[in-house]
Amino acid sequence: MNAFTESEERRALRAAVADLGRRYGGTWFQRKARAGEKTTELWTEAGKLGYLGVNVPEEYGGGGGGIGDLAAVCEELAAAGCGLLLMVVSPAICATIITRYGTEDQKRAWLPGFADGSVRMAFAITEPDAGSNAHKLTTTARRDGDGWILDGRKVYISGMDEAHAVLVVGRTEDARTGKLRPALFIVPTDSPGLEYQPIEMDLVSPEKQFTVFLDGVRLPGDALVGSQDAALMQLFAGLNPERIMAASFAIGMGRYALGKAVDYARDRQVWNTPIGGHQGVAHPLAVAKIELELAELMTQKAAALYDAGDDAGAGEAANMAKYAAAEASIKAVDAAVQTHGGNGLTAEYGVGALVAASRVNRIAPVSREMILNFVAQNTLGLPKSY
Repeated sequence: MNAFTESEERRALRAAVADLGRRYGGTWFQRKARAGEKTTELWTEAGKLGYLGVNVPEEYGGGGGGIGDLAAVCEELAAAGCGLLLMVVSPAICATIITRYGTEDQKRAWLPGFADGSVRMAFAITEPDAGSNAHKLTTTARRDGDGWILDGRKVYISGMDEAHAVLVVGRTEDARTGKLRPALFIVPTDSPGLEYQPIEMDLVSPEKQFTVFLDGVRLPGDALVGSQDAALMQLFAGLNPERIMAASFAIGMGRYALGKAVDYARDRQVWNTPIGGHQGVAHPLAVAKIELELAELMTQKAAALYDAGDDAGAGEAANMAKYAAAEASIKAVDAAVQTHGGNGLTAEYGVGALVAASRVNRIAPVSREMILNFVAQNTLGLPKSY
């Protein structure tokens, strides 16, 4: 694959996933979401077809591909109107971290389930008073014989009601310095002492957000993923794929909104002329197309760097991609709603619900402002502002 053309295999993967997404479609997806139902059928079929495990090593039942392949799956499903948010979390963050840093026993226990979609794992880093600042997390893990005890609280954790386990970012005491350092733990969602409560959101989404409480949760020693002393590095190994996947999710959403708008602009006539023939309608849609394509290029660059093992380069590109994709998706959704006029805010046409959903792209999993801080400090070499 060069900088501008995806491989034939990647293009074939996109086409196959797009076919699957169209069989379900945006109307089905939003009907499920409004009814408070899950999109389990789509997840299960995508898993059986191998799409959810394209990045899992072949020896554990996966496709042996990279994050670029998984991002393509995520984007195509979102472009069909049925984006699976848990793809950003379960196969991207959790499977990646376990693949890179897990023990052989952990890999055998979890990766085959990621590969076929039979396992979902949530990811818990965000806290009420810390956001994603891993240095300020208050969730702690302390040694208890051969095991661990976790205490703390997490917020805005996606999909706890669907997950078999949650990968929790806690902090452990460094034996040499006495300082608390981040560490990663696999916590089954049925563990005694673990509770979660849904957060009421103004979003039309089948995936729910939760506050998670960890009150004396006892874990075996092998719940720790990777080295206790290198967990911050391991954490970022999962966060770069998260940003790449979030960008792909946003691009897919933007493509879906733009497609709906273009169809409407071709068909809707005013004074015997399709409204798409007017520059006031056509130009915002053209801008949306251009900006989505630009975001796509940066996302592919980020994925290529990550899959090549360039974590530093991937970190910069993944943040830029996530920024660009979020802004492009918001602009595409806004243009789609405006193109539809009053119809853009009806459930029938399926774009109004994307207003709040696209706005999330600017906030999560890392805010626009923190990306700008990252680029200013790390790319431009400006003084740290916080």
